Amino acid sequence: MVMTTTTTTPMVVATPVAVVTDTGYVTTATAVPVVSTTLVTQAPPMLQQEVPHAQPTPQHAWLAGYWSWRNDQYEWMAGHWELPPSSGSVWVTPRWEQHGNAYKFYEGYWN
Repeated sequence: MVMTTTTTTPMVVATPVAVVTDTGYVTTATAVPVVSTTLVTQAPPMLQQEVPHAQPTPQHAWLAGYWSWRNDQYEWMAGHWELPPSSGSVWVTPRWEQHGNAYKFYEGYWN
């Protein structure tokens, strides 16, 4: 039996987002991403080997694949190329860390 616990918490960050109103004006709003915490008592599988296809542009960064927990099982999320949100941004890879008898998932994010 695998026990899982997932909690979801909105987290306010000071990242302005452009919003176009129905009148055509552009305003800014603060993004509120949803952060969830997943704890699983089953260890994640070994990471899969991936060979990135051709880089679309020199600005694209490769985000490696990782194991996610969905529908009560691990699911592989394939790596992909992505444009960083701003120059100098660095991708922090998602990861699983063991905490006692459980494994906690930490989402990836741009730093």
